[in-house]
Order: sequence, then C-alpha cells, then structure tokens
Amino acid sequence: QLQLEESGGGSVQAGGSLRLSCRASGFDIRNYCMGWFRQTPGKQREGVATVYTGGQTTFYADSVKGRFTISPDYAKSTVSLQMNSLKPEDTAVYFCAPLCDLSTPEFRYWGQGTQVTIFS
Repeated sequence: QLQLEESGGGSVQAGGSLRLSCRASGFDIRNYCMGWFRQTPGKQREGVATVYTGGQTTFYADSVKGRFTISPDYAKSTVSLQMNSLKPEDTAVYFCAPLCDLSTPEFRYWGQGTQVTIFS
C-alpha cells in the first residue's frame, strides 16, 4: 500500500533553516519523480520542488529557487527538502508526492503533511 510520511516541520524565525523528510513505502521512489508541495488554509496546494528519476534533474518554484534543495535518498526511500533563508510566506503544511509536474498537484494518497511556521 502506497504511503507517504512527512516530518521535520517546526516553528523557526525568518532567516532560519529546516530540513523536511518524506518517507515513502509501497512503491520504489527510484522509478518516480518525487515532489514537495505546500498548502495554506483557503489556498490550493502549490508545487515547491521536484526531482526526476535518477536524482539529477530538479525543478523549483520561482518563490523558493536558490533557497530550497530537494534530494532523494534511494537507499532509505526518502526525499528531503532543505529549506534555507526561510520567510514568513513559506509558512504552510508541506506534503510530498510522486509527481513530476509542480503545476498539477493531483494525487489520491496525500500524507498528513508537516507544518512549517516561520515568524518574523
């Protein structure tokens, strides 16, 4: 059964860093793009970053480019999101999913997500 478990969220001051982790089970992430998405209340889920199979090709939303880094660990079946220079507008619940397209966050098996709160 496909499962995704996000962790690593927290509350940090603007300018700080967090590292999110997504543990996948029930499928082999080596065969899929893996992406991070985020959602705030009242807004649609938006794509943040994605890494294509092989781990070499990545794409980022313009809003996080240069600050966030996505990286898979195929041995551990995890995908991490290193977030630096955090801003209050990064506050959201973050989710991972085996999706390539950041503009189309359509997925049936979203996990619980992990809350990230950035205060100024």
